[in-house]
Amino acid sequence: MFYTVKELVAQAEHFDSVAALMIQTESETSGRTPEQIRELMGRNLDVMADSIAEGIAGVKSVTGLTGGDAKRLDAYLTSGRSLLGPVALAAVRNAVAVNEVNAKMGLICATPTAGSAGVVAGTLMAVREPLKLTRNQQIDYLFTAGAFGLVIANNAGIAGAEGGCQAEVGSAAAMAAAALVCAQGGTADMAAQAVAITIANLMGLVCDPVAGLVEVPCVKRNAMGAAQALTSADMALAGVRTVIPPDEVIGAMNQVGQQMPSAFKETAEGGLAVTPTGRRIRKRIFGDD
Repeated sequence: MFYTVKELVAQAEHFDSVAALMIQTESETSGRTPEQIRELMGRNLDVMADSIAEGIAGVKSVTGLTGGDAKRLDAYLTSGRSLLGPVALAAVRNAVAVNEVNAKMGLICATPTAGSAGVVAGTLMAVREPLKLTRNQQIDYLFTAGAFGLVIANNAGIAGAEGGCQAEVGSAAAMAAAALVCAQGGTADMAAQAVAITIANLMGLVCDPVAGLVEVPCVKRNAMGAAQALTSADMALAGVRTVIPPDEVIGAMNQVGQQMPSAFKETAEGGLAVTPTGRRIRKRIFGDD
């Protein structure tokens, strides 16, 4: 069992991969066999793929606040006119797709939360063909993300109500960055660097859902998280290292979350939620101020 990134990186040296370490950890904790654990994760993988396909096809939330942007991004991607490269834009599109499905009350896989579910799934589905990832390698991607997510959850938290959006989309982006590094053949230490770079760049991000719904700005923040994950992964793979050690970065995120005013922690009492337009949307949906 590992409780810090430092311990994770050290223990991973004795395994074929970070994913293998995570599977053994889960087996020891749950009592399930590695085969059973991989099968369960495979079901999560299928849900992720299905939610992306559904979102790209075009969905609309009950409130009408969100929906259709993944379809628009898909059309833009195929036009060949994008400023981002095809992998990055595909990750953005996929992330939006998942969270639009979540906003319409569809089936998604919370990774690590429903509000941040698009980042890990979105990046994975964007790179699986370019990197020629087998199904087993895609499952390993999710276990790698889960390993670093476990450390973050135990040392800082992953809930917007506890630490703001830095704890949700920030954690999801960090998890995705680590998985991207390992999928590209990077080391566990490189993955740890990507985690730290990501969290440092998203630290302080507030959770300010308009009308208290996981729609605005949540859906688009998943797009940002996916793009950040790819950026951090490439930086780490290039040999860029964090000045502040990963565990200290996670500790800093926890401190920021504790000091963050409650208005910025999923209460819809600050940020975009209390703009004039945000207030009008709330009144239209719920009939109050």
